[in-house]
Amino acid sequence: MPRVAPITGKADVPAEHHAVVEEVLGVFGQIRGPFSMLLHSPKLAECMVKMVKWGRTDTIVEPNLRSVAILAAVRERAGAYVWAAQVNAARRAGLPETTIDVLRAKGDPAALPAEEREIVVYVRQLIRDNKVEQSAFDALLKRHGVQWLVELTASATYYAGLCGIVSAFEVPAPPDGDKLPA
Repeated sequence: MPRVAPITGKADVPAEHHAVVEEVLGVFGQIRGPFSMLLHSPKLAECMVKMVKWGRTDTIVEPNLRSVAILAAVRERAGAYVWAAQVNAARRAGLPETTIDVLRAKGDPAALPAEEREIVVYVRQLIRDNKVEQSAFDALLKRHGVQWLVELTASATYYAGLCGIVSAFEVPAPPDGDKLPA
């Protein structure tokens, strides 16, 4: 059970913030997970939901590669709720189950295709150590360019941040979602 009552609809926020609730509903179809907590600060939720929209429509990072970064970050943060939500998005983006399995197990990325492996190494270093070795940085920069790398980094760290929200407020993972190992 979450530490504070989740926001579940417009009735849970002042009328002047109903448009934010509508925006969240428009993106997700329902209110749950991190946004059930973020809506306790409607202006923050408004900012955060824009990042989700940007990631779905405006980033230059290919959906499958963005999913690699997101899942790598979320797994490092042990974000069970965010993992369950993002695994389905990764599957829709065409991410192979073998890649998902490596990420779920925090396995060795050596068997992954080079492009995926480079992302996993980069994101794991960033989340684990709050820094990235020059070789990991340079590999992605050379392959994709600056804008792509900025957007990949922003995506990974955004979802790592959502893990912090669900962890701090003890928002449980959906019971029917993909599970992380204990």
